[in-house]
Order: sequence, then C-alpha cells, then structure tokens
Amino acid sequence: MNRREAIAQVSWILGGTIIGSSLFLEFGCSPSTEQKPVFFDQKIVDLLNEIGETILPKTSTPGAKEAKVGLFMDIMVKDCYTKEHQLIFQEGIKSLESQIKTQTGKSFIEINAQERTSVLIKLDAEQKAYTETKKAEDPPHYFRMMKELTLLGFFTSEIGSTKALRYVETPGSFDGDVPYKKGDRAWANA
Repeated sequence: MNRREAIAQVSWILGGTIIGSSLFLEFGCSPSTEQKPVFFDQKIVDLLNEIGETILPKTSTPGAKEAKVGLFMDIMVKDCYTKEHQLIFQEGIKSLESQIKTQTGKSFIEINAQERTSVLIKLDAEQKAYTETKKAEDPPHYFRMMKELTLLGFFTSEIGSTKALRYVETPGSFDGDVPYKKGDRAWANA
C-alpha cells in the first residue's frame, strides 16, 4: 500500500466517524418534544391536569393545564414521595373519582367547571379539617398534596414564572425598596 492509498483509507474511516457521529447527535440526542408519564398512565395525568386547571384556571394568564402540572405531579409523586405517600395519592385519585361517579354518574373530566369547583371546595374543606386535627405522624391528606403540587408545578414552570409572575432573566443590582402598586404580580425566583 502506498501513501496515497493509506490517506484515502484513513479519510474514509475518519469521514465515516464524523458523519456517523453527526447523524447520531442529530437523531439520537435530540430532545423529545413530547413528555410521557412515568408513574401514572396518561388518563390519570389528564385528570390531574383538569384538577390543576380547576385550582388555577386560565384567566388573563395561562392556567395550570398549560403548565402541564399533571406531568409535573407524575414525576414528583414517582421521584419524591415515599411509597406510603404514593399510595395515599393514588388512593385519593380513586376516591375522588368514585365520589364524583356516585354523585353524578360521570367522571371528574366529564362534569362542568362549576361542578368541578364545587367538588374541590368540599375536598379543600375536608383536607383543612383533617390537617387541623391530625397528629404529626399522620400522613397528609391526598388533596393537600394535589393542591401543593399544582401550585409548585405551575409557579416553577416557565409559563408560571414568566406569564403569572414578574420575571427578569438577568437581574441588575439588588434594590430592597421597590415600590409596590396594588395588583402588581409577585416576582419569580430564578
């Protein structure tokens, strides 16, 4: 083999490596635009989105459904909750659906916005009464977990931080005396 043939073979090898790696990076490492549930099935995530939307509905700012709080809850319950709390959350979803089915013959997703609000107001009163009387070692109420995750998921999402809160990507110097006008949105913590 002469020098010219060796250079040609090396260039084929290197060329294949470069082309192969760029194809791998283009197709193998591109971020997925669609997230999939990891703990619950899609039906439960859709239900959690609707519960979140009832807690934080769309107004002049986006609602919880647009922030995909159902997927947020899915990840948080899987990764951050103990087995006991996961079970409480899952049983709570079943209980919620069962109560609504008994009362209306429909699921939460099928009832109208006014009925949804009424159901969640009753659940919120139930969880408040439970929380006030529970002992420190007692587990939390499932609706309290749902409500907290909805708020956390929404206000830490890009939509919640930029559309519902005031957000400055790169703030300047600290100013501890900023005048507040009634109706101003709170600041997002970045």
